[in-house]
Amino acid sequence: MKRLVPLLATAGLIATTLSQLAVPQASAAQPTPGYMRQKPVWHRCSADKPATYECATLKVPLDYKRPQGPTIDLAISRVKSENPAKRHGVILLNPGGPGTTGLYRSMRMSTEMPKDVRDRYDLISFDPRGVGASSPITCGLNQTETGIGGAYRPERFASDVAWARSVADKCREKAGDVLPYITTRNTARDMDVIRAALGERTISYLGYSYGTYLGAVYSQMFPQRTDRFVLDSGVDPQRIWRGMYQVWATSSGPAFERWTHWAAERSAEYGLGATPEAVSDTFWALVARADREPIDYFGQKVTGDDIRDPGVFYSPVEASIITRSLKAAAERTPLPTDAGVPDVKRLLAGGRGATGPDTDTAAAPAPGDGPAPATPGDNATAVYWSVVCGDTENWPHDPEQYARDAAEDKVKYPLYGDFASNIKPCAFWQRPLEAATPMTHQAKVLTVQNEWDPMTPLSSGQGLHRALKGSRMVLAKGGQGHGVYLTDPTSCANDPVNTYLTTGRLPARDLTCQSPPRKPGA
Repeated sequence: MKRLVPLLATAGLIATTLSQLAVPQASAAQPTPGYMRQKPVWHRCSADKPATYECATLKVPLDYKRPQGPTIDLAISRVKSENPAKRHGVILLNPGGPGTTGLYRSMRMSTEMPKDVRDRYDLISFDPRGVGASSPITCGLNQTETGIGGAYRPERFASDVAWARSVADKCREKAGDVLPYITTRNTARDMDVIRAALGERTISYLGYSYGTYLGAVYSQMFPQRTDRFVLDSGVDPQRIWRGMYQVWATSSGPAFERWTHWAAERSAEYGLGATPEAVSDTFWALVARADREPIDYFGQKVTGDDIRDPGVFYSPVEASIITRSLKAAAERTPLPTDAGVPDVKRLLAGGRGATGPDTDTAAAPAPGDGPAPATPGDNATAVYWSVVCGDTENWPHDPEQYARDAAEDKVKYPLYGDFASNIKPCAFWQRPLEAATPMTHQAKVLTVQNEWDPMTPLSSGQGLHRALKGSRMVLAKGGQGHGVYLTDPTSCANDPVNTYLTTGRLPARDLTCQSPPRKPGA
């Protein structure tokens, strides 16, 4: 997987008592904490950005149980509504993660949202705690340590364990006094500080991928503060976080099977086989060939593990282009004259990025998003592991458990099972300070999902919808790719989301609409 990342990255996870679920509220006996009374001092973010794009910094407790203790910075930005007569309030924006900067998202969305939606909100974005301009953390990891682990192989499992232990040890040594507080629950608390600083009684919210789980947690911790929430490309709260790796394995089979039928129907164009079985045989023969000796693809060494990226198969067109190109390289035969030389780095866009589930699409800074100056090189990785390992205790601490699970899942899910269940640094992480957030409150929010999403597959989005009682779901049937609303301008889901954000009225029932397939590379 560590070799997979640079190849694929170019081309976007218990109950407690109610009193534990929220920051203490103001009462006659308990005054409002000082951090809830601060007001942002807005200034132009930078001379090369529009004057309407404003930034400010808030101070929030590192540990909300010790409000008088150390504080960290929280960088926020806004683009105000240009139509006060239509303004409904503020909408917080999160592009995914964990570990993704979001500070520039307000500027980007100000140009992408339809005017009727845009007029109703001040757009508010932020770098989550520990990320970018919000007191960035580091584990001191080098580039070879920032992957999410590779396929399970018995002969190298000892080195996989050593990698996982080393990452956990380095994080503990470098930032052990901060990492336990870089969690989704604390980020949700930070969101409520932003709400209070803006003088708003409630907030609306648009979150993608990991941002759906963050939004769901906020809706449970602060149900009375939750207004119009859109959760796009859902993380299943029951799967945080090891289960979100494993869902890639379980969902890859249907995507792969769909691709084999698609490619077989176009055998004359792609030459991968005239039947689904023949296409499958072509693929696995290519994997075996690359396992014996990496394929030299115009100077790039492509291994069998590189090729077994399940995200690719959610786009049959791109999977066919990639497989045809690699097959030609392996056989040293020329591509058709009209095929060109596909950029495999770009086309293998469904792969899991360097810092986890969201980093190649939802978690990778989109155009207009970018890291703050002087952000540590491993900042995204450090935050990623802090959240993924610190949100939940659902991680085995016995390395042999990972070995057994990975070996079993390799048999059940040959495409990705051994990647999904192999050991991660969370095996050696300290125990979380808080339990995961139970989904018990009514949450009248709108969830949005593509049918063929490689990062948060349909079953994950459905799990989020089930977990949030009172939610509605818009399913883009045939929709491909990670991220729906405005990410795909042609998606049939855009209109229902616009209606909800404009009126605040949820659909009377779940909606399923038909979306056209995205073009290759979109």
